[in-house]
Amino acid sequence: MTAMGISRRRAGGARRAAVLEAVGDVLADRGYENTRFADVSAASGVAISTLQNYFGSRADMVIEAMAVFTDREVAAQAEVAAAEADPWRRLVTLVDRSLDNSVRTRRILVEFWRSAMRDPDLRGYGQEVSARYREPFLAAVRDGVQRGEFAPVHDAEVVTSLLLSTLSGLIVWRAQHDPTPAPTEFRDVLLAQLGLMLGVHRTTERIEER
Repeated sequence: MTAMGISRRRAGGARRAAVLEAVGDVLADRGYENTRFADVSAASGVAISTLQNYFGSRADMVIEAMAVFTDREVAAQAEVAAAEADPWRRLVTLVDRSLDNSVRTRRILVEFWRSAMRDPDLRGYGQEVSARYREPFLAAVRDGVQRGEFAPVHDAEVVTSLLLSTLSGLIVWRAQHDPTPAPTEFRDVLLAQLGLMLGVHRTTERIEER
């Protein structure tokens, strides 16, 4: 592990990157403990000996795949935020992207959170990732306050924490295949409550360009 909690080897190049995608598929299907070299070899067509050369241990392989995936999610959220200047529309777009994530995304995130509870190095990395994921949400809230468009009753940090806790909870809920609440219904309630917290009334607005 590095100081950031994740060690990454350089062997393999583009083929290695493709293997990490296969690790993500197996991880989403089988879970952290049951993602083995043999499973990834079967999914990717890469020999077990090659996987061992790429990653060293099974745990390092799975942890790196989770790190690559979570880094990608953070970068995608930052890109979405950068494309929208209006603070409320930016928040709506960020919420919509979170609600529209795939089954694979939800499963990998839940496995990442579950594993981080027991691994101090992974937990430290998870805290760093969470801070980066949180930044565009918090920046949008603060931007709206600075522009005079938001008039929150509570501190921007608290509002952001509640929003992200709610979105994370829904990811866990949906990862368990619970059919309710439907994402559309949940979205309407969430945006209405967020609007109340921020003193915004454009809560039914839908952002088509995602």
